Amino acid sequence: MAEKLRILFFAEQFWPSIGGVEVLSAKLVRALHATGHQVVVTTSHSSFDAPDIGDMDGVQIHRFRFLDALSTRRLDLWEANYRRLLRLRQDFRPQVVHVCDTGGSVLFHLRAQARERIPTLLGLQNGSSPEHARRDGVLRRALQEADHIAVVSQAVLHDVERIAPEAAHRCSVILNGLEMPTLIPAPLDFERPRLVCAGRLVEDKGFDIALRAFARVHARCSRARLTIAGDGPARESLESLAVSLGIRSQVDFPGWVVPEQIPELMNSATVFVMPSRWREAFGLVTLEAMQMSRPVIATRVGGTPEIVVDGETGMLVPAEDHQSMAAGITTLLENPALATKMGDAGRRRAIEKFGFETYRQALESLYFQLAGSSQNDRLKHTSQFAD
Repeated sequence: MAEKLRILFFAEQFWPSIGGVEVLSAKLVRALHATGHQVVVTTSHSSFDAPDIGDMDGVQIHRFRFLDALSTRRLDLWEANYRRLLRLRQDFRPQVVHVCDTGGSVLFHLRAQARERIPTLLGLQNGSSPEHARRDGVLRRALQEADHIAVVSQAVLHDVERIAPEAAHRCSVILNGLEMPTLIPAPLDFERPRLVCAGRLVEDKGFDIALRAFARVHARCSRARLTIAGDGPARESLESLAVSLGIRSQVDFPGWVVPEQIPELMNSATVFVMPSRWREAFGLVTLEAMQMSRPVIATRVGGTPEIVVDGETGMLVPAEDHQSMAAGITTLLENPALATKMGDAGRRRAIEKFGFETYRQALESLYFQLAGSSQNDRLKHTSQFAD
């Protein structure tokens, strides 16, 4: 029987928080546990009420008041949560720590590493500009301290090369992967075409651009509708913009869609639209659309061009350009054969390049490499966080 590992999974946000990274992290942790590894999750309480110690399908989840300690700057709260993390590490004796991204709570991990160094894989699911890294040194310090770094796209690798070039040689590009849905893709509907967007309703996601593009599309195709699935602080302003553009009755805001219903949402789309102005590190929701044979219109930002092949599985347009977005959407709606061909090509690409098992195995291989590294190798990096 193959060796099994004790893995401490350190995430600032975790299930039942809903977001691309959180959903994928929960799938990964479940899969590692099902494979026989011992996995313990450490995370923050976030905005919902949950016990300090919970369970997810046999995996222990330890919730800390990391974010409260950081926001209130209470030294007693900081110290209590730090000491509790130390006790957990001592009791569980992890062979490897997987730090999932680099929010402020990673400071607790870094300080704990100064006490007892455990081989650490830093997973970067989001990109960051060098300017941001200079303002907030947490990311740079986490990059310097990690034994190895897994990035989800070449775009994020380029960020690492600019922010912490000395850490770039410890990076591996591991593309995100998802299990294929069991739902069969429905034919694209061109009689009652529907555009679908999905994600957190925040300014960075560019849903205002999608609304402006849809207004132009609707002027040409009055049967078209738009769904913007998700919730967030920008919802009210987006609904107001839809009113001012004269398209409110043609736009649906269904709120959050639970992960299990995403395939059904994608099946309702004739075209999936990803209008982000933010440098998407990967864009899991785009992959979910491709899995359901939906052609994609997306902005050429971050790692998106590594998922969507322009002219083959969809079309890439400049960020902030609602006119180009509208033109791309209209081209697909008026050319059903082209749209269907792109959707089918996207599904093939999702199967061939972004499989979940390939993703899990790549991370598992890194875990074994790190757990098997020598003590001398693990001590090469001196910590800035010693007590």
